[in-house]
Amino acid sequence: MQRSSRMYLAARMTAVLYGLLTIPYGVAGDLAAGKARAVACSGCHGADGVAITQNFPNLAGQNEAYLVGAIQAYRDGQRHDPTMKAMVASLSNDDVLNLAAYFSSLPWK
Repeated sequence: MQRSSRMYLAARMTAVLYGLLTIPYGVAGDLAAGKARAVACSGCHGADGVAITQNFPNLAGQNEAYLVGAIQAYRDGQRHDPTMKAMVASLSNDDVLNLAAYFSSLPWK
């Protein structure tokens, strides 16, 4: 495995573990607050968490810990996408938990 591949894999694993470790045990985000924050996501990820095109991932029904890790990775620069970086830059940790709780509560389609 090349050095860049190992670094990429290590960064992804770190993001997932960070997401898992930052979710308080037994404490879910606020669904209503997540729904309110999700309005900004609907332009790409759809009003019901189902993406408007195949270029964007569906968020409905995704694993909550995965969503936390992914959002934090974009926010903290471990994942690189200029649009996502701008969209999540101002999110607090509570916002991240709320969004993840909301999208994971939606039926997977």
